[in-house]
Amino acid sequence: MARFAAGLAALAAALGFTAAATAATADRVVVGQSAPLTGSNAEIGKDIRDGAAAWFRHVNAAGGVNGHRIELVSLDDHNDRKTAGANAVRLVNESGAVALFGFASATLSLDAMPIVKEKKVPFFAPFTGADAIHKQGNLVFVMRASYVDELRKILEHWQALGFSRVTVVHYDDQIGNQNYATVERLMAGAGKKVAGVKLKRNAPVDKAQIRAIVASDPEVIVATTLYGATTQVLQGLKAAGKPFTVSSLSFVGPSQLARAAGPDAAGVSVAGVVPPPNKTSVPVVKECGEALRQAGLGELNYTNLEACIAAKVLTEAMRRAGREITRESLYRALNGLGTLDVGGYSVTFGPDVRHGNHTVELAVIGRGGKFRF
Repeated sequence: MARFAAGLAALAAALGFTAAATAATADRVVVGQSAPLTGSNAEIGKDIRDGAAAWFRHVNAAGGVNGHRIELVSLDDHNDRKTAGANAVRLVNESGAVALFGFASATLSLDAMPIVKEKKVPFFAPFTGADAIHKQGNLVFVMRASYVDELRKILEHWQALGFSRVTVVHYDDQIGNQNYATVERLMAGAGKKVAGVKLKRNAPVDKAQIRAIVASDPEVIVATTLYGATTQVLQGLKAAGKPFTVSSLSFVGPSQLARAAGPDAAGVSVAGVVPPPNKTSVPVVKECGEALRQAGLGELNYTNLEACIAAKVLTEAMRRAGREITRESLYRALNGLGTLDVGGYSVTFGPDVRHGNHTVELAVIGRGGKFRF
C-alpha cells in the first residue's frame, strides 16, 4: 500500500499538480487552484486541471521558467462555494501560491476574493464570463469573453435568421438571473420580449420546468446552465415531442454536453471562447493537443484547451516576472503584459485592462459529438 501511494504521488508530481497543500521552495513556484473534482460539474473541473497541468508539465520538461518548476496545487471544492473560498485561503496561506488559477465559475470565485485582496494574490483566468467577476478589482485577470459578448453573438445570429421568440433557461441565483437580465436587455433593444424559465442549481430538472419551457413557445432556447441540467432539458423536450432549437453559453461545457447528451445534443449550437478543439489550423490548438497527449491526459476539448491556453499566458507572465517569481512580481508582469499572441489566440492586459479577450465563435454539435464551425 505504501508503495502504491508513493507511486500515485510520483505520478501527480510528474503531471505538475498535487492534491494536497505544500510549502513553497526555492526551486518551484506554486499555482493554486480550487475546482470541482468530484460531484456535479466534476468533468469540467478535471478538464480545467488537466489542461493546465499538461502545459505546466510541458514547460517543466523544458527546464521550467526562470529556473523554477511550476507546480499546480489543485484542491477539490465539490462545486460548493464556501469550500472554494476555504480552499483559496489554504492555497494562499499554506501552499504559498503566487497566483490562484482556473476557478470553475463566478459562484466558486466570489468567496476567494477576501483572501485575494488581503494578500494581494493575482486571480487569473477564472472560467466565467459573468459580470460579477469583472467587478472584483485589479487583482482579477479574466481571459475569456464575457457572457454579454456570448449572448450578443447568439442573439445576433438568430435575429439575422428572423427568429425573435427567445426563452432563456437559467439558474435561479445571482449569476443565472444576471444572464436572464442580459438577454432581456439585449432583446429590448431590438423591441422584443424574452421569456425565462428558472432552474435550481445542483437539482434535477422536473416535468413542470419542461412544461414551462414548452408553454413559452420559443423559436430559440438559450441555455445558460451547466451540461448536466442542459442534457436533462434536451431529454425532457425530446420526451415531450418538442425538440426546439437550442443555443448554449460556453458555461455549459460544450464538449461535456456533447458527451453527456449524446445524440440529443446534435444540432445544438454552442458559444466558444476559444477556437474549436478540432480546429488544428490554429497553432495553439495543435500545441495544446500535443501537450495533453504527452501527459496522457485525454483528448483535447473546449475546456482543457481553454485551461492550457490560460496556463501558457500565465507562464509567459512568470517568465517576465524575473528570477524571483512572487505575487508582486507576477502582478507587475501581468499588468504590463500588453498584447500577447500565443499562437492564433491573443490576449491583452494592461494597467486599465483586465478583460483579456472578447472573441466568441459559434459551433454546432454534429452527429458523433464532433463540432462544426
